[in-house]
Amino acid sequence: MLVLGIETSCDETAAAIVRDGRKILSSVIASQIATHKRFGGVVPELASREHLDKIVPIVEEAFERAGIQPPEIDGIAVTVGPGLVGSLLVGVSYAKAMPFALQKPLVGVNHIEGHVYSVAFDNPPVEYPALALIVSGGHSNLFFGPAPGKDKEIARTRYDAAG
Repeated sequence: MLVLGIETSCDETAAAIVRDGRKILSSVIASQIATHKRFGGVVPELASREHLDKIVPIVEEAFERAGIQPPEIDGIAVTVGPGLVGSLLVGVSYAKAMPFALQKPLVGVNHIEGHVYSVAFDNPPVEYPALALIVSGGHSNLFFGPAPGKDKEIARTRYDAAG
């Protein structure tokens, strides 16, 4: 199974082609660090505008690096939250158009839970039960997974994480 993943939750526009949920065929990221540096943090309006400029070339480059064409994918996954509303809107709107045009399924992905599952890439399979600590942006989350796909958040903080 080939999936296109799209991520625009904050200040990076990213797209990847993944085979069978584990093998990354391509991963393309456009950072916005230079844009926001002078403000000392992410400016939501500027972030969403940069996503508008970058989404098409980033997705096209992901396909090119993977050596496949859009009709070859089996589905699209896109971050639906949490994140900056304008930034998410760009990614979700773009992602919704692709399955419509390609007649492929679309799946929304929780940004924080995506971090939990990202360990599946380039690592041995996770042994269950498992515990996952996510420190991302301003959030910290602790997840317990008794079995694959059964993760439950057991604790979290907001706006005070080291990340």
